Amino acid sequence: MLAKKLVTAQKRGETRALCLGLGMVTCSMMMYFFIGITIVPFYTKSVWTTETVCKVLKANIKDKVLCPNSEGSEDEDIFPYPCLQVWVNLTASGQEVMLYHTEDTLERNPKCSYVPGKSENCKEVKVRIETIANNFKKYQTFPCYYDPGGTQTNVILSRLYPPKGLLFLFLWPTLMFTGGCLIIVLVKISQYVSALSAWQ
Repeated sequence: MLAKKLVTAQKRGETRALCLGLGMVTCSMMMYFFIGITIVPFYTKSVWTTETVCKVLKANIKDKVLCPNSEGSEDEDIFPYPCLQVWVNLTASGQEVMLYHTEDTLERNPKCSYVPGKSENCKEVKVRIETIANNFKKYQTFPCYYDPGGTQTNVILSRLYPPKGLLFLFLWPTLMFTGGCLIIVLVKISQYVSALSAWQ
């Protein structure tokens, strides 16, 4: 009687562990799919792949501009903000080019080096842009990214999805997938050992 209860409890534990392992594998595959269709295309589309050194030539704040209305955005999301234009000397080619914060900045407003978020208010935006301009004037040399193919003549300060960040995103689903597979393998080994012991 006791032996039957132990066997039943063991089978229940193995079933739960097997379900946990399969669930972890399924979740990791869904995470791989989500990252693959949302983030990887932005990474592969970016042409600013080579890092170099940029030297600030001028950092000016122009008159206030409106953020261009992108598809699907509402009118209340558009507000005037000071347009910061930063021109740098590209060490790799010696050209005078315009610097943008990220790839997204160029798409949102190619006239300005920095585009604030929609949730920020006007006073915060003004203070932030003035601080950024002062930092560029203070720190004249810094790393930046340019397009080695020459498709884009401008440069960006930082990539939205650098290689290290992409690897970090894939780390968690990989660990979950490995853990799930390990649980499944251990359950199968346990079942095999139990069957072998019962046969003997």
